[in-house]
Amino acid sequence: MIALQRLNGEQFILNVDHIETVEATPDTVITLNSGKKYVVGNTIEDIVRKAIKYKQLCGQALQVVSTDRHPEADESGDGETR
Repeated sequence: MIALQRLNGEQFILNVDHIETVEATPDTVITLNSGKKYVVGNTIEDIVRKAIKYKQLCGQALQVVSTDRHPEADESGDGETR
């Protein structure tokens, strides 16, 4: 569970196991597996950092998948970095 901040400054606790996506639209929108959405004042980076730290404290791994392609990726489109 991680502490996050609503846009009005109010804090709340969110169970990271229920997060499906986190997007910046430009506000940060968290979508849960249930479809429920939260708009928060935290950045994506802050949420990921908190989620990783929480999972480490629990002795669990967390996989972060990014759709951003890095410039050093090859041109074949397979996403492999050389």
